[in-house]
Amino acid sequence: MTDFNRRDTLKMSAGFALAAAAGGFSCIEMAKAGPIDVPTIDKLSVRVLVDGASDIFFKPQEVNGVKIEPGRSADSLRPLHSEWGLSLLLEPQRGDEKRTFLLDYGWTPEVINDNMELLKVDPSKIETLILSHGHFDHWGGLLGFLAKHRKDLPADLTMYAGGEDNFCQRYARAGQSELSNFGMLDRRDLAKQNVKLVLCESPVVIGGQAFTTGKITRSSIEKVLPNTMVEFKLKDGAGCNASHYLPAEMEGKIVPDEHIHEHATCFNLKDKGLIVISSCGHVGIVNSVRQAMEVSGVSKIHAIMGGFHLGPAPADYLTQVVSEIGKLNPDALIPMHCSGLNFTQEAQRQMPGKVLTTTTGSRISFGI
Repeated sequence: MTDFNRRDTLKMSAGFALAAAAGGFSCIEMAKAGPIDVPTIDKLSVRVLVDGASDIFFKPQEVNGVKIEPGRSADSLRPLHSEWGLSLLLEPQRGDEKRTFLLDYGWTPEVINDNMELLKVDPSKIETLILSHGHFDHWGGLLGFLAKHRKDLPADLTMYAGGEDNFCQRYARAGQSELSNFGMLDRRDLAKQNVKLVLCESPVVIGGQAFTTGKITRSSIEKVLPNTMVEFKLKDGAGCNASHYLPAEMEGKIVPDEHIHEHATCFNLKDKGLIVISSCGHVGIVNSVRQAMEVSGVSKIHAIMGGFHLGPAPADYLTQVVSEIGKLNPDALIPMHCSGLNFTQEAQRQMPGKVLTTTTGSRISFGI
């Protein structure tokens, strides 16, 4: 199981048993605690299936051996679609062994499914699913993707999610005091599609080539900027069982979202260092990278990429965070999704020659 103490483990198991009785928790595992043997890969290709912007004039870029090429629709009468959210196709390679992972699923199934078709992505090559955190703009396309492609995917398909927090009910602020539904991923829907779920509150190796950070330690100057509200509640197998990681008085509360189990997906590229992919980075991109370094024992950072949730950051705080990123000395910095134009501009100012931009459809190549 994990390194939770016996009391917490029993509470968690009891909650899982109740949910299983309601048909909600079939095929669930907890990642084992303890050191992991972080694999080294030779190459990595990342295809941006969904992001917030399209650019038909996008030109190839290269920084310190990291290459970005534009992606075009295979049908000139059907454009790629962009939306708020993120979905990345990850294709690592070690020797002759290739893997294909799908990280996050955008906001709507129509966009991820259409873009996969227009980019000629073969869904039958996808071996493993990864979910970064419980925001709807990262899992909203998931169930529609599964409805269309489950028959093409492995019979023993596994999804690696950051932890129990991923399945809480979330709300968006609709005004000073009003809340609107921002979705809840129901594990029973995954069970219906015969998807095995692994909760990665501890670090875990995925497919022999990637690894996750597990729960991220918050040790930097970073703070969680305002985003959604979250409800810690489990009822009839839906929602989240917070009893093993939060005080009992939090049960049923709706509070500002701290994304307790958001995790980053990482690779160790031979002779280059770590590639850290933060889909939203609510817990802090510096915290995420430091956690990857701690888990892997690798201090060299080759690339930091993904969403950094700094679009809403005040200018003075943004300047500080970019300065802290600069101290990590990555070879390349690739902001996407919720990072914000303000972040990209400040990063270009503080880290000239290291910042790459992407668009929906782009292919990012490492070690190639």
